[in-house]
Amino acid sequence: MRRPVVLVVVVTLLVVALAGGTIAGVLITAAERTARPAATPAAEATWPAPAAIAWGGCADKPLQVAKAQCATVTVPMDWNAPRDGRTVRLAISRVQHSSSPYAGVMLVNPGGPGASGLDLSTVGASVPGGVGARYDWVGFDPRGVGSSRPRLSCVPDYANGPRPAYTPVTAASTRAWLRRSAAYASTCGTKNGALLDHMTTRDSANDMEYLRIALGVRTISYYGYSYGTYLGQVYATLYPGSLARMVLDSTVDPTRVWYGANLDQDLAFQTTIDRWFSWLAKYDSTYHLGSTQQAVQASYDRLAATLAANPAGGRLGSAELADTLLFAGYGQNVWAGLGSAFAAAAQGSYTQLGQYWLGLDQTTDDNGYAAYLAVQCTDAVWPRDWATWAADSRRVAQKAPFETWANMWFNAPCRTWPAKAGTPVDVSGAKVGGILMIDETLDAATPYSGSLVVRKLFPKASLLAEPGGTTHADSLNGNACVDDTIAAYLKDGTLPTRKAGDGPDATCAPLPVPTP
Repeated sequence: MRRPVVLVVVVTLLVVALAGGTIAGVLITAAERTARPAATPAAEATWPAPAAIAWGGCADKPLQVAKAQCATVTVPMDWNAPRDGRTVRLAISRVQHSSSPYAGVMLVNPGGPGASGLDLSTVGASVPGGVGARYDWVGFDPRGVGSSRPRLSCVPDYANGPRPAYTPVTAASTRAWLRRSAAYASTCGTKNGALLDHMTTRDSANDMEYLRIALGVRTISYYGYSYGTYLGQVYATLYPGSLARMVLDSTVDPTRVWYGANLDQDLAFQTTIDRWFSWLAKYDSTYHLGSTQQAVQASYDRLAATLAANPAGGRLGSAELADTLLFAGYGQNVWAGLGSAFAAAAQGSYTQLGQYWLGLDQTTDDNGYAAYLAVQCTDAVWPRDWATWAADSRRVAQKAPFETWANMWFNAPCRTWPAKAGTPVDVSGAKVGGILMIDETLDAATPYSGSLVVRKLFPKASLLAEPGGTTHADSLNGNACVDDTIAAYLKDGTLPTRKAGDGPDATCAPLPVPTP
């Protein structure tokens, strides 16, 4: 699942679920949550007891402003040998509830995989009607990520431009990317050791359960975005008795992790980028990129060819251009500003585009990318032969040329990843109560079809769709229809009535398309 550097900086919220009361419409009190632990799975009985959490101050300014508390929780590195002495330290933060009735703990994950979630303990303030203030919101950096230790890193300047062109127009460019990606994978193995063998989504779901125990609560609720929705699905499958309420924003298809999911993503991004190009054409008097989608595409192709031959400032080539403009596929809120940068670059002025890229690339820190690969490359088996990757990319690129090759090279280290891949969890929501799912129907990063698949797997889920919307992971961002639905669910378990068939259970209009 492509998660370019651009996304990490500008879109802070990415993927998955919220969890709350075990019975829809019934709040679980604090006393009930702490009266006894959830039913203990057989494997969990072998875990060492967590140490008491020592809450203290937070280093990050946003957390300080929110009066959050921070701490570290030590968890086993290897959940198959939890007492072998090897451990991982997870950085966590908490903004405690400030109103009644108390609704329990809400764990939050921003997605990625590989995105830091420490600051997301502040999300509760965005829930309408003060409902969020009833929860203790807990953010965390997953294993290997951010302030958690050990922290993954492989080649810190790997994303520095200019990199080879993404589209393999020559055998030499293909060989260059194959060497680059294989070298990155090899270095990851050399530098990170045993942790790479324990970075799956299942591992993180076990970490979440351990956090629940350490927090001393019977159940947790969960709010996640993008990849975080998959983490929520896996947690709900493994520990249904520990889950209260869950909100999934922009839901991953668990049947396509991860090679197939990326191919699906390529097609979805093409639709969204085509829409943006059409929008730019509509406002040709502002952007001067062409009065039709095809004309804007031609402007892009000319700019990409120019930068491939002569990278701007010696750093911004065609690969960096593709990564930067791809951000338009994640959110309509950047269409105007990114369009201005695109237009200026097309006229030979690269200052704006360079500000986007140089402020967003991973010049000194590849932690997010390294953690992304560590999870995706080991959650499920990837093809090892280059011929399969090349054939699939050529096929998909015929319909979706904008992102296919970029996405393929982004994930190419998985072809030679040094840690062994496992088997994905067989996701099932059969034992899970009512959850809330949200998705825009033209979401590119996690195609809407994934929400329909998960709705079938979770028979008590309700899906709120935003027809025609192209923004990814956009809940609690000012759309009253969406945000009020979330507030109602978090308040007392109220969900849109489940409808027959395979479609959504309720709809909201997406936020309007911007104007320049």
